[in-house]
Amino acid sequence: MPANGARILLKLESENPTGSMKDRMALAMIEAAEADGRLKPGGSVVEYTGGSTGVSLALVCAVKGYPLHVVSSDAFSHEKLDHMRILGATVQIVPSEGGGMTEKLTKDMIEAARIVAAESGAHWTDQMNNTDQMSAYRKLAAEIWEQTEGKIDGFVQSVGTAASLRGTGETLRRHHAHLKVVAVEPAESPVLSGGRAGSHKMDGIGAGYVVPLWQNGIADRIERASTQEAMAMAFRLAREEGLFAGSSSGANVVAALRLAEEVNTPGKAGGLIL
Repeated sequence: MPANGARILLKLESENPTGSMKDRMALAMIEAAEADGRLKPGGSVVEYTGGSTGVSLALVCAVKGYPLHVVSSDAFSHEKLDHMRILGATVQIVPSEGGGMTEKLTKDMIEAARIVAAESGAHWTDQMNNTDQMSAYRKLAAEIWEQTEGKIDGFVQSVGTAASLRGTGETLRRHHAHLKVVAVEPAESPVLSGGRAGSHKMDGIGAGYVVPLWQNGIADRIERASTQEAMAMAFRLAREEGLFAGSSSGANVVAALRLAEEVNTPGKAGGLIL
């Protein structure tokens, strides 16, 4: 690497059973609920999801024997919806407006899941408010620190529930107080950076409102990436690097390249982690 270069490292989570980092948090949420009695033998589970969390929960629930009811939408990847069904989940579809992710759609899905939980007695994992998942992201941060040998100057992560940004970013900062944490959100719906909510087509991020687990100050800054930029980068990763990634990963790389320009100074080689 040139003396004035910057490394961009991707934490590849595709080797998890469903190909997503969400396998970690799904297992953490279920095991925490089992441990304190919220989820008992013979119980069932319900969750709202844009895709990856639902697939991960479907896998965990299939292995553990819990029926799973997923509330999702036609705005999200049909392949993910099919994956949930194949793993045995019941999938309830909340119609979107024009196939886009909006604040109304997010809140409609949450309300539908709440009703299912109230009427059926199922355990509602409620990922927007569930702090049990933080333990999974702290472990992820420990892996990142070990695998990079501590040579890391920044962490970039797109925001859905904000749990992955918080759990990973906070843990990395305990090792490196001056680490730059960058949050990424859809340019079409930049609510975290003070903009107006809008419709976008990036699965799993950009809820359309400031989510409960978000905390001001956890991110040093917030980057906006459009659906078009994110998708173009996802295709570029496939063609140039042989990496299959979704739109949120594409958005992460777009933001990481912007951060790389800042650490790309003579005599300094920065480590950026997604």
